[in-house]
Amino acid sequence: MTTHLKPEPAEAPPIDASEPVSRLLRDLRTTPSGLTAREAARRLQVSGPNALPSHGGHRWPLALLRQLIHPLALLLWVAGGLAWVAGTTNLAIAIAAVILLNGLLAFVQEQQAEKAVEALGKYLPDRAPVLRDGQVWHVPATELVPGDVLVLEEGNRIPADARLIDGTVDVDASMLTGESVPVTRTADARDDAARPLDSPVLVFSGTVCVAGAAHAVVHATGRHTEIGRIASLSSRVGREESPLERQVRRVAWLIALVAVVVGVGFLPLGWLAGLSWPAAFVFAIGLLVANVPEGLLPTITLALAAGVRSMAKAGALVKRLSAVETLGSTTVICTDKTGTLTRNEMSVEEVHSFGDALVEALVRCSTADVTGSSGDPTELALLRYAGSTGADLSARKALYPFDPRLKRMSTVDLVGDALWVSTKGAPEQVLPRCTMPVGERTRLLALVDEMAGRALRVLAVAGRRVPALPGSREETETDLDLLGLVGLVDPPRPEVAAAVADCHSAGIRVHVVTGDNGRTAAEIARRVGIGADRVISGEELAELPEPALDEALTANGEIVFSRAAPEDKLRIADALRDCGEVVAMTGDGVNDAPALRRADIGVAMGIGGTDVAKEAATVVLTDDNFATIVAGVREGRRVFDNVRKFVLYIFAHAVPEVLPFLLFAVSGGMIPLPLTVLQILAIDLGTETLPALALGREPAEPGLMSRRPRRRSEGVVTGRMLLRAWGIMGLVSGVLVLGAFFAVLYAAGWHPGADVTSGALHAAYLQATTASFAAIVFCQVGTAFAARTERVSLRSAGLTTNRLLLGGIAFELVFAAALIYLPPLQALFGTAALPGWVVAMLLPMPVIVWGLDEVFRWATRHSA
Repeated sequence: MTTHLKPEPAEAPPIDASEPVSRLLRDLRTTPSGLTAREAARRLQVSGPNALPSHGGHRWPLALLRQLIHPLALLLWVAGGLAWVAGTTNLAIAIAAVILLNGLLAFVQEQQAEKAVEALGKYLPDRAPVLRDGQVWHVPATELVPGDVLVLEEGNRIPADARLIDGTVDVDASMLTGESVPVTRTADARDDAARPLDSPVLVFSGTVCVAGAAHAVVHATGRHTEIGRIASLSSRVGREESPLERQVRRVAWLIALVAVVVGVGFLPLGWLAGLSWPAAFVFAIGLLVANVPEGLLPTITLALAAGVRSMAKAGALVKRLSAVETLGSTTVICTDKTGTLTRNEMSVEEVHSFGDALVEALVRCSTADVTGSSGDPTELALLRYAGSTGADLSARKALYPFDPRLKRMSTVDLVGDALWVSTKGAPEQVLPRCTMPVGERTRLLALVDEMAGRALRVLAVAGRRVPALPGSREETETDLDLLGLVGLVDPPRPEVAAAVADCHSAGIRVHVVTGDNGRTAAEIARRVGIGADRVISGEELAELPEPALDEALTANGEIVFSRAAPEDKLRIADALRDCGEVVAMTGDGVNDAPALRRADIGVAMGIGGTDVAKEAATVVLTDDNFATIVAGVREGRRVFDNVRKFVLYIFAHAVPEVLPFLLFAVSGGMIPLPLTVLQILAIDLGTETLPALALGREPAEPGLMSRRPRRRSEGVVTGRMLLRAWGIMGLVSGVLVLGAFFAVLYAAGWHPGADVTSGALHAAYLQATTASFAAIVFCQVGTAFAARTERVSLRSAGLTTNRLLLGGIAFELVFAAALIYLPPLQALFGTAALPGWVVAMLLPMPVIVWGLDEVFRWATRHSA
């Protein structure tokens, strides 16, 4: 039996699309009248569909599994297994529930669909007009093949990479090049461009024909196109852990190591203290649980989620939770120009008028329509300046459209009972056709150079009255009177300058990475306050060795990278990261997608940005406002500070939870356990959770945006934090907890070694462990207030400025009271009602814990 296998699409042979048309047609085995339908169908089998490569579905089960096997989760699984083996089924079930709850919460918050490559497909039109069998056919764009001849007209989105074989078109290629001004492509131009995107004879898939008409022969389809190459770059660029993710992972491994060492090390001590092996297992589990802050990861997740909501209100949609913190640690922003620093809309900025008829000439010499927003962007800007929707076409007697080679256009219109010629175009083409003294022309050309040096696109406008309709274009465009010079620019957004100033005050450098030309980009950069100390073109960058690039990027100053290709943006992002910088890359075009994925934080424009950029980025600005990035930096720094605050708060409780077990082990069982495992779980998951979450919403401390960005290597946990958590608040809390425990036991007549498992001392023992539990809760109140600030006093932060914290403290006190005084919960957690004198002993504990830390912060402020 013979099996026929469908052959895989073959690799497209290398084609030099810039070679002469006759040779290109020969190499593609086609003609100016296109392919036959039969040949096109055959080639489709060989080359494959004109579509971008797609990838498999999302592997969400693996993502969920990762949330259940991180270091702290593995450690808790071990503790739960030991609890099950030891016969404490309720404890094992409680631990498993904690793991599953934490994992599901993190999974839901982190789940993100990777759709960058799929979004690229939206830039390909559904159908395209082509010549086949000598006639115009509208075929599905996916069925285009090399050798097809496209029919390009105004408004068409170009469906494949092609070479013009006749005609002239203006193309909006900003989604690939970053240039805000449409580029002209003409079939008979000389191709001496350094890169394909700048070729005057090539057009590319996904760009838009905004004016003109032409025929073009397809030389690349699908993944072989420029947009396909970018799709391949995007799919190959993977995401890396954020600084916070790395630090949390390290902290998790550190905690796991400490918990394992302590638990395993004290397991034989429990047995030596007289416990049975099952009881010793429970003792070891208690140490494990006491050393593992079960609420740490969900608290971080929820704090980041709160930061995401705050940033959404400010105009930034964050697609990955850790991106909030990453934005806060940013040291360098690499920003696009068009649509990011600027409005992506041409406008008239400067006018030199030499006649009263300038505005009228601008209106008449146009083919655009402001009302319908159709036409060339430059003409639309001129009409907006003139305050008109366009000329009266019924009065137009002749139109000489814009010619890329002549660089000018003209109209002849009937104004009243007279005929008027109106001409506009490049000054070097229009001025020689105007009647004026040589000295005046020299002065005007100098003025044009000066305006161009300020990144203005300069147009000369001229006109004259004629007695009769001229017979030719040459006759029409002679002996003109100069009416004025108009300077246009894609202006900066008004709020960007203040945002850049905020970046500088926060110690963040801003580089411009754009596909536009260097002079324009540098001028825009200077206008918004970016240094632009050096301009490096794409060609220069390609020849720049890695050490030289690193030296340029690490030098004090800011750089404008012009004519940057997608690979250039990737290289810049990699170089900055290798130099230890945390990089935020902004952009809005398809060409930005690979770099947006590679940077530490990719920031896309939500309104003017392409779907490709939005899918590739981790942050999308819904208002396209560069200033929102600065708001994001501020929010990110606040969130990271608050993460440290509740980590400090959680760590401080490890000491009073571990000390009772150590005391039991060191005493050889002479001192009973001052705290039970279930009481520890009630603390870690019940009483401390809401205050910890409230600390995640703490307002920013003064001077937040005047600090230098923290180093990439700087961790969440610092030596100062551990000193405060363990050496001050933790140690003081541990002493107070043990003091409450022993006070209750001694009041009942207990002495070391006495049996507390039965009789009158058993009731006292239950009250003593309950006093330990309550003392930890009261110390938590003091810890919460102390953790609200890093250095400043609580008075300067305001006692009641965090209402959520006050509510969280109220909840933990009510929750603790329920565990202590409600009989069903007493039976479950081994608690007993406390007498009034014990409650009175607990009341000053919050003030003691907070007060000693306040003294420490006062001392460090004054020593600094």
